[in-house]
Amino acid sequence: MQILVLYYSKGGNTRKLAQHIARGVDGVEGVTALLKTTGEVTRDDFLASSGIIAGSPVYFGVMAADLKRVFDEFVGTRKKMEGKVGAAFATSADPSGGKETTIMSILQAFLIYGMVVVGDPMSATGHYGVSCVGAPDKRTEENALKLGRRVAELAMKLHG
Repeated sequence: MQILVLYYSKGGNTRKLAQHIARGVDGVEGVTALLKTTGEVTRDDFLASSGIIAGSPVYFGVMAADLKRVFDEFVGTRKKMEGKVGAAFATSADPSGGKETTIMSILQAFLIYGMVVVGDPMSATGHYGVSCVGAPDKRTEENALKLGRRVAELAMKLHG
């Protein structure tokens, strides 16, 4: 089973967070993370994945335009995405920089795709998803692993 970890990263912090999430996915037996940027991802990646964990830096309180472009371009896959697991993550340069609204913009796209949306587990923060200011610190790395595991485990329950 495959989980797509999809991200846009300009400065590298979102990429680092995506890599930690992918490690969490890979830690679940029978599940493999497919780590792709918005420039690399294909429709087939969407369709072949039992879940998607998407991330973006904060741009004006919402996801980056390039991540939105992917959702717009792949809208034709919508009916085939129903029931797959979706989760989100975000990075910002400021503590109040709009991470939660950015995560919600990603989760909104997943809801429109008909996906089963989850936040991070209670053992992490129990909120909308994983986020950080700047590069992920040790605590954020641990929470990223937990989010990756949560999505992988849920996808196994639903589709395994």
